[in-house]
Amino acid sequence: MALTLERITDLAQAHALAVMGAVQRDQAALPDGVQTLVLLGPYEPGFWPEFTASPEYMDRAPDPMDRWSRRIIDALAQELGASAIYPFGTQPPHPFYTWALATGRIWSSPVQFLVHDTAGLWASFRGALGFSDRVDVPAAPAPPCTDCARPCATACPVGALTPQGYNVPACHAFLDSAAGQRCMTGGCAVRAACPVSRAFGRQSEQSAFHMRQFHP
Repeated sequence: MALTLERITDLAQAHALAVMGAVQRDQAALPDGVQTLVLLGPYEPGFWPEFTASPEYMDRAPDPMDRWSRRIIDALAQELGASAIYPFGTQPPHPFYTWALATGRIWSSPVQFLVHDTAGLWASFRGALGFSDRVDVPAAPAPPCTDCARPCATACPVGALTPQGYNVPACHAFLDSAAGQRCMTGGCAVRAACPVSRAFGRQSEQSAFHMRQFHP
């Protein structure tokens, strides 16, 4: 069967993973032997129920999502004849931020977080598939921020995330407060304010899980 982005997408979605974008070797520096890199992230709706039904989530051992990602993406890589690449577990880390920008489907938002054409500011990556052959990809869509009122720029209750930068200490201090529990249980107010994020269908339980990793 011919290797197409449609086939990769179908196989990934069977495990609640989405193709977030693809990068060709002439667009960015890729690992040796990789001509096309396909970024994978949560497919919504459906990712959270898929993950929480997994043995990695239920065994209560550390790093359940990373372990789940390795199991699923390693298997996809074997089926597709690709190499599996992850945004965790390597030093120095792989440049997923740079690769994301090179896809043409992901941009730097007004608050400098990555914004995706369908995931908005909920954009995240569980891994990537590296192919030794070139995989054709469609033309890039228009950036979602162009005609947006940009509510993300003013959504942070303590002004920690702005176009000028990220005040990490102010963010963590707010999350320790009673008022900050809304972000802890429902996800970052800035990410949630993005109009594209609001249409993505990500469950609040997943956002709470990631907030606990960010702010234990």
